[in-house]
Parts: sequence; structure tokens; C-alpha cells
Amino acid sequence: MGVAVSGGADSVCLLYVLRELAPRWNLRLSVLHLNHRLRGEDSRRDAEFVADLAAQLGFRAEVREADVAAVPGNLEQAAREARLAFFREAIAGGTIAKVAVGHTRSDQAETVLFRFLRGAGSAGLAGIRPVTSEGIVRPLLGVTRAEVEEFLRARGLPWREDATNRSLEFARNRIRHELLPELARNWNPAIAETLANLADWACAEEEYWERELDRLSAGRLSERQGAVFLRADDLRGLPLAAARRLLRRAMERVKGDLRGIDFQHISTVLELASSIEGHGRVQAPGLDIFRSFEWLRIARPVTDSLASRDYAVTAELPGVARVPARGIAVSLELIENSESSAPPDSVYNNSGTSWLDGGKVTGPLELRNWRPGDQYWPLGSAGREKIKTFFQEARIPLWERRHWPVLTAGGSIVWARKFGPDARVAAGPGCRALILVREVDTPAVSGKCSTSGNRDPLGGV
Repeated sequence: MGVAVSGGADSVCLLYVLRELAPRWNLRLSVLHLNHRLRGEDSRRDAEFVADLAAQLGFRAEVREADVAAVPGNLEQAAREARLAFFREAIAGGTIAKVAVGHTRSDQAETVLFRFLRGAGSAGLAGIRPVTSEGIVRPLLGVTRAEVEEFLRARGLPWREDATNRSLEFARNRIRHELLPELARNWNPAIAETLANLADWACAEEEYWERELDRLSAGRLSERQGAVFLRADDLRGLPLAAARRLLRRAMERVKGDLRGIDFQHISTVLELASSIEGHGRVQAPGLDIFRSFEWLRIARPVTDSLASRDYAVTAELPGVARVPARGIAVSLELIENSESSAPPDSVYNNSGTSWLDGGKVTGPLELRNWRPGDQYWPLGSAGREKIKTFFQEARIPLWERRHWPVLTAGGSIVWARKFGPDARVAAGPGCRALILVREVDTPAVSGKCSTSGNRDPLGGV
């Protein structure tokens, strides 16, 4: 096990406690220290102190440096990310399975209050977790900072004091040195314990909801090409608490975390899903959320333009034409007509198969995306209509239309995905040559979509 030691009282106490427990728990300890280089000579001395302490106790020490000040943005956040990256790398190296850090119950109380003031929900109020999926463990989370210092003083054990822990420039220090003492004096002498108890309560609630969300997500969330899809009526049909959490789960799957996602973002998306019909769009930090017909699509923001969306590829006969970067391909086969190969009575069916009259299809074949204004005459229709009209009738979500493939011959549309062949070139009795048009699976999308039944964000394709 790796022990993260900054040199402060908490981490030094942690190292000594784990040293005493190591024989009982069969632990092999090593020391990890990251010099953030934020305090010049003091930072260097902290690193030396930790290295010397590890040597005195007979532990291997790995000391690294990170230029945290060069990272733009929040300094505290940058320091946390640098430490986590260091710990992840240490675990990935295979020599340690977990990293123990010295957070205490006092840290827990400060974290809960800090998150409450920022508007966190119950997931945030669960505070610092005792164990994380990344392999971080916090053995001291049940003891206070005062108890830690009492442990060290009783044994005459030295530690380093970080002067920045007294600086009111940082929000956490203002909570520690000003707000919590004020609340203890004037409102609740046991405020720190009350906040830590709140974290314990919320953490148990979150553990329950994690299991429940696994069940809810299995039948309601589908993923494809980096986006998550869910039906608006699924959200409407859930109790509000479950709907909020399912939506947060979907957002986290796409974004990787919920940083910057607040109550208002969740409420706005739920409002978007509240109507029976409709289209709309919501922007959230790191997310772009679309509503179209009954579907919600949650994805990362992308710069979309006609230049990036338009494509046109030559369609060889026979051959397979692929839509660039979309995992869609259309197969074309030339078949001599015979009784066995005559087109079925339903010339186009839901399997995605169409038959064209090879004698009527003239000019070079090209597979391209649908574009505004495109018209054609699908088999069974009264005449030419805009493809946009068919999108509306078939309830094709807006995001699926962008790259929707159509096949042209000599510049005229002869086939469109889902809607089939143009009536003027559709195969019929007496055709001498048939062109079989099929949408085919490609490796690019194999295993990417976890929909079931007809719960398909393509609108039933």
C-alpha cells in the first residue's frame, strides 16, 4: 500500500498508525510525496522531511515534483488533480494496490459545508468517501484533527506545518478558521460533528442509489458514438428523485464527472422532457443536450457546420459505400433477374432492403448526406415531397438527420435511408437487372448501441 505523506500532522499520523497495523493486516508500505513547488524553500524542506522520515522507518519513498502554479485555473483544484494523477500512476505501476491518504473527520465537516454553500445535492453532501473506485482509501476519516495532533504529541513525533493552511486566500481555510468557529460559537457547538454525521447519512443514501441506478439505467439509457440517449417519457414516468438521479447518471457517463452541473441544469433538462411532444436544446458545462420528439440526446459539445456535416462518396456497383466517421454503410449488388431473385411484393421493407430497376438507374452513383430542400418520390407516395416531411412523419430525431444517407444517380435521388427507393426507379415485374440496396453493419458501430426492442434513438430504424 502506498501512503501519501505531505509532512503535515494528518499524513504523518497516518503513516505511524499504518506502520503499527502493518503486521496485523499484512501490509507492505511505501511512501508517496508530491512536491507542488508552491512554497519555494518550504516545499523543498517538506520533501526532505518526508524522505528522511521514510528512511528512518525503513520504507521506500517516491518523491515527485509538479509545477502546479503553471496550470491555469483554480490552484487548489490543480493541486488535487496533480496528486490524483500521481496516485493513479503509482497504482498503475503494479507495485501498490491502493493509496492511503490522511483526510480526517474535520476535513469531512469542512468539505460538507463547502459543498453545501456551493449548492450541492445529497451526492455532494456525502463528502469524502472512505474508499473510491480509483483505489484511494482514507483510514483516518473517523477521527478529528485534534485527535491526530494529540496522538503525535503523546508520542513526541514531529510534523511539518504548511503556512498556506493559515492563508485566508483559500476558501477552505476561510471555512476552517472563520466560518466553522463562528457557527460553533453562535449556533451549534457540535457543528463539525453534525456535518460529518450528515456526510455519513448521505453516503449511505448514495450507496443505495448507486445500486438502484444500475437497475434503472439498464433499461432506459442507451449509448452510441459517445452520446447517451433516453426517452423523455421514461423521465416523466419516474418519481422526481429517481428522474433527477438517472439524468445525472446519463450526464456523468458522457462528461466523465459532474463538475459544474448544478440544480438548475438538472431542472431545465427535466422541464425540457416534461411535455409530450417537442424539440429543444440545453447547454450545460461540457454537455450539449437535445430533445427531439420522444428522445433526449446527451453528448459533448461539438462544432457543427455544413462543411463538417456534408459528405459525398462514390458508390461502386457492386460495392459498399461508407458514410465517413458515422459507422453507416450501404451495400450495392447487381443481380440478374430470375424467379429466385425477383423482388418481393413489398419492394421495400423494414429490414432495410430495397430493389431498384437497373435499367432505369442511369448516371454515376453517389452516396451523400441529406441536405435541406432535397425532394424525391418514395414508393407508395402520391408524388415528390421534401425528405424533411418524411423525417417529421417518421419522427426521426434532429441529430440523426445531419448525416442521413441518400443515394443519387446522375444527381437525382434514387434511394433514401428508411424511406426506400424512388418510385420512378423502383424494381417491378419484368426487370432484367436488379440493384439490391442494403444498409449493412460495420465494425465502427459493432457493440456500440445498447438499445433493446424498439427503444431506438433512430426513431425506429
